[in-house]
Amino acid sequence: MSTSPDVVSAPRAEDSQADGSPPAPAGSATLGGERRGSVEQFALLLFITVPFVALVAAVPLAWGWGVSWLDLGLMVAFYFLGCHGITIGFHRHFTHGAFKAKRPMRIALAIAGSMAVEGPLARWVADHRKHHKHSDAEGDPHSPWRYGETVPALIKGLWWAHMAWMFDTEQTPQHTYAPDLIKDPDLRRVSRQFVLWTVVSLGLPPLIGGLATWSWQGALTALFWGSLVRVALLHHVTWSINSICHATGKQPFKSRDRSGNVWWLAVLSCGESWHNLHHADPTCARHGVDRWQVDSSARLIRWFEKAGWVHDVRWPKRERIEAKRKAPGAGAGKNREESAGAHAA
Repeated sequence: MSTSPDVVSAPRAEDSQADGSPPAPAGSATLGGERRGSVEQFALLLFITVPFVALVAAVPLAWGWGVSWLDLGLMVAFYFLGCHGITIGFHRHFTHGAFKAKRPMRIALAIAGSMAVEGPLARWVADHRKHHKHSDAEGDPHSPWRYGETVPALIKGLWWAHMAWMFDTEQTPQHTYAPDLIKDPDLRRVSRQFVLWTVVSLGLPPLIGGLATWSWQGALTALFWGSLVRVALLHHVTWSINSICHATGKQPFKSRDRSGNVWWLAVLSCGESWHNLHHADPTCARHGVDRWQVDSSARLIRWFEKAGWVHDVRWPKRERIEAKRKAPGAGAGKNREESAGAHAA
């Protein structure tokens, strides 16, 4: 992030978008500007509530009518495609540079991450880089400690960190936090095509389900399970890293925030919930570094490396990991003190 942002002239009033928000800056990697307009906020609300309603309805529907193996297979396949696109692509590669990848692999990771329906590549990366710069301190886009440490404040903060922060009209400046992505024509194109990849992500399961069963019912059930329920589950698992993993969990490593390891989220988050090590060593390609810590993202990166698709992988080194490990009995106190100091600063 040492690259300075491009100079962009101020937008003219007549260039405003239909919803009143300013136009995207020249060369922007998203279709919106630096403020979230009313149309975009409404679309965001739909993308959150509709899959969530499907997720809630999934329990009684599965209990009453069951779920076919085809629907279950589509849900699992597209879930882990999108999840690994986020964890390996958006997060470990594009945000932190934990490894380098050949251009076709970079494009594939950008598309896979976009199919998780968590926002355009450049905006996701910019938000996350800002989060690491101000983690659990003033300026963090989604800290659960935003309102204080009392129980009511933490409940409010968890809601903010989990999903409410996304409705903030102020956007993280992409030219400041993601200039490398904006200047890459292929990645900028994928980022600006977010709506297209959303349609592909939501449309492929019912297309496959309809063709496999040769029926509209097969298409509809595949849409329900493979698209809506899958997207809702992935959203809430990802958002839990922002909320739950910054409010609880073990902290065996030194970090300047309150990030914790939450073991029961490890499989569904593809290894992201080993969050304490990640904040202690953000560029490390593996987050679950201790024995029995499942990290499917790191396993896939290893396979990609053996295939020659990625290189210069920053694997954890024993001496570096041990240097970041807390002394026995240190507990979480030191991390909390450092986080409080960062807030005070």
